[in-house]
Amino acid sequence: MLRKITGKQPNSKMCLVCGLKNPFGLHTAFYELDNKEILAVFTPRKEHQSYPGRLHGGIISTILDEAIGRAIMMHADDEVWGVTVDLQVRFKKPVPLDQELRVVGRITNDSSRFFEGIGELLLEDGTVAAECHGRYLKAPLEKIADFDVKAQEWCVVEYPDDPEEVDL
Repeated sequence: MLRKITGKQPNSKMCLVCGLKNPFGLHTAFYELDNKEILAVFTPRKEHQSYPGRLHGGIISTILDEAIGRAIMMHADDEVWGVTVDLQVRFKKPVPLDQELRVVGRITNDSSRFFEGIGELLLEDGTVAAECHGRYLKAPLEKIADFDVKAQEWCVVEYPDDPEEVDL
């Protein structure tokens, strides 16, 4: 199904998932979709492997967690961040390195203190390689970490090849 991209979320400097200056990071781009889902796009490298040529399960869990956690930003009225309370991941297929991968995150339940969501890691052919369910505590960023937006270079970085729509 074709989905329109309605926005792009910020990256930071050193985050393992989105940090653009982290030499070992995934350098993930996060796009907001017209159906209130989040799309994460990244290409894992050899630094992210477990078995030769395979993405480490901990990295798979990390990217799924991040995608679900970021999806709440499109649903909340105020700036709300999530602190992971519970994460359940099901690994279905081996995940290769050096291929562009996609993760879709969506919110399934949203209350005043908590939210829940699901995520799927998709291979190049659209096959679901891993799926996840997570539960998160809602919190403002200042209650979670000492986060200086400027020092962390938390900003949207636009690229000429950013897509305007995606087929999911």
